[in-house]
Amino acid sequence: MFRPCELTTPLDWHGLRSYLGGLGHELDLSSPARQFAGGLGNLNFLITVDGKRCVLRRPPLGPIPRGANDMAREHQVLRTLWRAYPWAPQSLLYCADPAVLGAHFLIMAYQPGLVIGGEMPSEIDPAQAGPVLSAHLVSLLAALHGVPLESVGLGELGRPDGFLERACEGWARRASAAAESPNDSLLGELVGWLRRNKVPDCAPTLLHCDFKLDNIVLDPHSLKPMAVLDWDMSTRGDPLFDVATLLSYWTEATDPPAVQALGQMPTALPGFWSRAQVLQEYSKATGRDVSDFLFYRVLALFKLGVVFLQLHARFRAGATTDGRYARFGALGRDILDFSLCVARGRAH
Repeated sequence: MFRPCELTTPLDWHGLRSYLGGLGHELDLSSPARQFAGGLGNLNFLITVDGKRCVLRRPPLGPIPRGANDMAREHQVLRTLWRAYPWAPQSLLYCADPAVLGAHFLIMAYQPGLVIGGEMPSEIDPAQAGPVLSAHLVSLLAALHGVPLESVGLGELGRPDGFLERACEGWARRASAAAESPNDSLLGELVGWLRRNKVPDCAPTLLHCDFKLDNIVLDPHSLKPMAVLDWDMSTRGDPLFDVATLLSYWTEATDPPAVQALGQMPTALPGFWSRAQVLQEYSKATGRDVSDFLFYRVLALFKLGVVFLQLHARFRAGATTDGRYARFGALGRDILDFSLCVARGRAH
């Protein structure tokens, strides 16, 4: 759950205590802040403020792609969303001044519980838990897409008009910037397919934009959802993009080994729903037409592949020495290969 103390990213905790003290808050430094293990993006620490356990979140070290790791956006969403979506933790404080901790950051409420990553915990039977977790993921996403945003002051969040167009072109630019060679035929084919097969935007809803199992805190006994985490990319836009993002992580037992290596969720185990069933159940829960879903599927896979290319670019540039990043270039290209197979109807 936590990194060893010797691997914890150092921050100026005394400087933070002084900053919070100036705002009338008390940071308890009687025990060291603990950095949560896992994750490849934001740095998350368990701290105690005013006698309550909280989570401090700030971007990773090194250069950050434009629009990524947006703590201001996350604070904007989480300071009010909890009123209409009880699984959203409340953001308590946002600091825009990088002089305090080297980057902007937020402090939010802490929700203890179980987080399941790429492997199912040994004490949980996937045959029994798989259907339960699958249903929870669909219901949480459907509920999110039904939030009346005006009621929580988020009716002006983001720019939903032209969302899919901007997503397609934005990820095409990021792909070009992260590529190891300027003329990458695989990236060119995928970008060309997306441009030729664009679909109209659905009516906008609030989007999470990285909705997956390891961003859900569960009750360790009942597996009931307790919290949904990681809202720094949230915006308003086409809700099917959120569904496609979830399914980009949702591997199946028949997927090629390169896709299985993604290892984000244990959905290839017996008991979990198939991707087709997830899409069908979401459509039933929301009434949304999913007949054009292929475009969303390819776009989300393209985005995921590019994300891994970006992470590998950070490794090549020396922004991180984390050994996990060394394989991300190959993994990203494998995902892009798979997305092209999906686009051509050779995979699903």
